[in-house]
Amino acid sequence: MRTFSQGHILISGAPESQKFSSERLRRIDNLVKQYIDSGWIKGADAFIARNGVIVYNKAFGAADAEQHVPMKTDAIFRIASQTKAITSVGVMMLFEEGKFLLDDPISKYIPSFAYPRVLDKFNEKDTTYTTVPAKREVTIRDLLTHTAGVDYAQIGSDKMKAIYAKAGLRAGFVSDKLLLADAINKLGALPLVHQPGERFTYGLNIDVLGYLIEKVSGKSLDRFLRERLFVPLGMNDTYFYVPGTKQGRLVQVYSPDKRNHLEKWNAGTFPGVSADYPKVNGTYYSGGAGLSSTTKDYAAFLQMILNNGEYNGHRILARHTVELMSMNQIGDLNLDRDKFGLGFMVTTRLGQARLGQTEGSLSWGGFFGTTYWADPKEHLVCLFFVQEWPFPHGELNDKFRVLVYSALND
Repeated sequence: MRTFSQGHILISGAPESQKFSSERLRRIDNLVKQYIDSGWIKGADAFIARNGVIVYNKAFGAADAEQHVPMKTDAIFRIASQTKAITSVGVMMLFEEGKFLLDDPISKYIPSFAYPRVLDKFNEKDTTYTTVPAKREVTIRDLLTHTAGVDYAQIGSDKMKAIYAKAGLRAGFVSDKLLLADAINKLGALPLVHQPGERFTYGLNIDVLGYLIEKVSGKSLDRFLRERLFVPLGMNDTYFYVPGTKQGRLVQVYSPDKRNHLEKWNAGTFPGVSADYPKVNGTYYSGGAGLSSTTKDYAAFLQMILNNGEYNGHRILARHTVELMSMNQIGDLNLDRDKFGLGFMVTTRLGQARLGQTEGSLSWGGFFGTTYWADPKEHLVCLFFVQEWPFPHGELNDKFRVLVYSALND
């Protein structure tokens, strides 16, 4: 049984006050500096809070090495798929208002998803395909758990990438003047990659739910999240498109070249994706990947989850809703050793055996190297942010997990 904290607001405090060893936390300093000195990362921002007390928040290296901009703890990162948990909370807020049920067909709210069909045969030469009827409709729960059969544009399976590209769909890092409504209505008419509910397929599911929020609330996803989540939680540095006055805090994205030397992201790094998308005055609000944020802002969001849905005097979700989001929602399906709830991966007992991250922890990460977890049993909120893709030394994220738990003294 998970034990969630009550009422904690993030404040700074001594590590020892929360049973952390300052000496052991310094191992994180040494590890990150080693990776910077080795040329494997340019910079990083690490954050640890326990019982709402920030015991570690340090920035390392450079936010922009070429411009000699040091990394700071208020640096803004492209959090990419960490957007998914935020949008999922938005969905659950509307669920709590009785706007829909989780097992409602999504076509009830987005008609283009009616009468879904599943990919059968695919011709690689001309990207034509045949389909068979889906056995049932796609539900809101299917989308929240990535079991709908919706794949990912640009980064998914080769077959679906080709089908989505032909339709002009994007993964969510959008610089053009596109609208979420247009993209999702197109997506609804395209085939699923498998029967609903039969597999876990990471895809554009939460982008669909971002549009559901717009349809049900009558507000843009940007406005809904700002009014209902970011303002109440004090997430003042979280945006789909970063305002000009804050763009100087946006961390540069790096990518290893053929010699594994880090260079700035350029037009050839990932064709069709510009790393400058947060700097445009865009109109596409990707609920699955579009946000940029800071470690402190995202920590407030996670602390709200650990507080049973309440933070800073604002009730965002009910305790039972947080429990619903935190339990296994995919049955016998698996993510390696772990399960998936509604918006979060859920660490299992078998998953805990890998690194020691506690059973019941909620976690995920982002395309550009950011990662997080919230541990209800140990009352921990932990984040480690870099900006790099590909990230060949991504084991650093796992090492950070190990060092966090090995610094606990109780």
